[in-house]
Formats: sequence, C-alpha cells, structure tokens
Amino acid sequence: MSNAEARLEMLTRINRAVAGVEAPALPAYPQGQRLERGAMLHQFQDRIEDYRASFQRVPEAEVARAVEAALAGAKRVLVPAGLHPDFLPAGLELLRDDPPLSHAGLDGAEAVVTGCAVAISETGTIILDHAPDQGRRALTLIPDLHICIIRAEQIVQSVLEGVQLAEASVQAGRPLTWISGGSATSDIELVRVEGVHGPRRLCVVVVDQIPAP
Repeated sequence: MSNAEARLEMLTRINRAVAGVEAPALPAYPQGQRLERGAMLHQFQDRIEDYRASFQRVPEAEVARAVEAALAGAKRVLVPAGLHPDFLPAGLELLRDDPPLSHAGLDGAEAVVTGCAVAISETGTIILDHAPDQGRRALTLIPDLHICIIRAEQIVQSVLEGVQLAEASVQAGRPLTWISGGSATSDIELVRVEGVHGPRRLCVVVVDQIPAP
C-alpha cells in the first residue's frame, strides 16, 4: 500500500468513526512486565531524573522541608486553593489565585507548588487535571519553577492505567496537562532551549502518605 493509499484509508476510517458508521478496531495496548511497587517507584525516579528534573521521596512529616529545599531560596510562590497548608514552609510570600491573578501577577511568582492527578512510572509523566490542589492551567505554565507533590499511591506503571484514571476528569469536563520534565524544545536547528512554553525547572516530591485537607 502506498503512502497516499494509507492516508486515504486512515482518513476514511476516521470520517466513518466520527459519523458513527464504523467503530475503529484498535489493537490491544502493549503491556510491559509488571513491576513490584518498590521497583515501579524506582523506575519513576529514574525517568524523572532522566528529564533533568529533581526528585525527592519523603515521609509525610517532611514534605514542607522538601518543598523548602526545592524552592532554593524562592519566596514569591503561587499556591492553589486546595493544596494542603502543612506542605508549605514558613516565610513564603504566598500568591493565592482567588480571585484569579492577572498574567502580570502570575509572572511575578518565582515558583508554583501543586499536587497532581496521576503519575506514570514508565514515561516519568505527571498528569494534572486542575483540581483544587493543582489550580488552573496558567499557574503551572508561567512560573520558572514547578514543584509537584505526588502521593506514592498516585503513581501507576503504564500510560494505559494513567489514561484510565484520568477518564473521570475528562468526563467531568476538566482539562488535562501532561508533564514530562521541564519545558524544553529543540525545534530550531535541534538546539535544546528550556523554559519556552512552561517552567524551566521541575521538582518532584513523592510522599508516602498525605493527609486530607
């Protein structure tokens, strides 16, 4: 089959599926070897660090200390309304997005601290569904530093599992933001440039247990 024929077949099947005439037959999603929980967490750490992001795994009582270390002196910090206050160290100038800050207000923040919806160990990907502990999408696109607090039980192994867990958020009409490391692009002459369309730096704090707000 030529490229033109393959393209025509693909577009025809898409059109029929959209029109409800034909449901496309999808191949089974490939599943890798199942990992034990500890191995999966190590895999997630390896992927995160491969993206040149920082990684800390701490018990619940040390979250604020881990966040303070990740901030590395930053003081003006964006905080979503639903983030647990015990996760934040003292001495910060907290910028609350309620009412919503202007772009200039967001640009004045040195960092943002959020939770997440789900994380995927095989790809080192973090999914935000912009629930109250994550805030609206602009909060994680403008500051230079994003610190993401993830419950260990929020980490799954495969993309398929991540998509399945995010389905309820999609059905509820919430947007998803998928993050794999800090913002970077190599579009121009294959030269890597960081911080073009999101945070230049990503710091991940994995917590074994997080209390309810």
